[in-house]
Amino acid sequence: MIRIRFRGCKPPIVAGALAAAVLAACGPGAPPPADPAEKVDSAEAGYVAPPSVEGVQRAGAGIRLVGVGAADADIRLRSPAGEIVSGRTDHEGRWSLGVSNAPGVRLFGLSTTRAGRTVQAEGYVMVAEGGDVALLRGGAGARRLAAASASPRILAIDVDREGGAVVSGVAAPGAGLNVRVDRVTRGGARTDDDGRFFISLDRPLAPGAHDVQVAGDGGETAVSIITSPPQPLVSGPVRAERVTTGWRIDWMTPGGGVQTTLLIGGPR
Repeated sequence: MIRIRFRGCKPPIVAGALAAAVLAACGPGAPPPADPAEKVDSAEAGYVAPPSVEGVQRAGAGIRLVGVGAADADIRLRSPAGEIVSGRTDHEGRWSLGVSNAPGVRLFGLSTTRAGRTVQAEGYVMVAEGGDVALLRGGAGARRLAAASASPRILAIDVDREGGAVVSGVAAPGAGLNVRVDRVTRGGARTDDDGRFFISLDRPLAPGAHDVQVAGDGGETAVSIITSPPQPLVSGPVRAERVTTGWRIDWMTPGGGVQTTLLIGGPR
């Protein structure tokens, strides 16, 4: 049985409901989103708005992330390797940070600090070579930076060690959709006001080749994937490789488990 776990170690991917990951590592080796010296108090979230990434722009050899957060505050991206990119939000809370284009895939914790109070963003900001950006969320589906679409588009498939899986993407706002795996219906939902869908499968996804189809209001789309259990992460909290559908990313969740995210297609 796949269960929701909002806190604690090794959160599984949700079947039937999605959990937003709390970006605070509890397992050894999990990528630290902020300096240990910074005290993150979730009770203070009402005083400092958590930051979020709203878009990405190509900027020469690198990329520029843009988003919103608390007004007139420090904003920072920090990777497990210690790479730090920092700046300030303006009086409306808008911010912009430049990130270099580097080989492979990097994860960053995103945080805002104002008047000594620090608030983490949800999930990890993933930046891949070529400028692909996504929000990876432990126990939930990845969020790609993509606008609503008249017809459904599968953008990511997340799988945990037990085979719990979430299919995510975009379609028209309010569209009713169903997911089929190997021609059998495994779940359904409606898109939100932004046209995003995150559909949990009602059964674990077994290792091997699968045809995944999303169909409903606006048409249908399909992708063929191959899943397999992740190998232990021995050289850091993330391992990524290019596959025929895009990227396969094995990464350590805040709870210390390992989740696999398949990004479907190139940069959005």
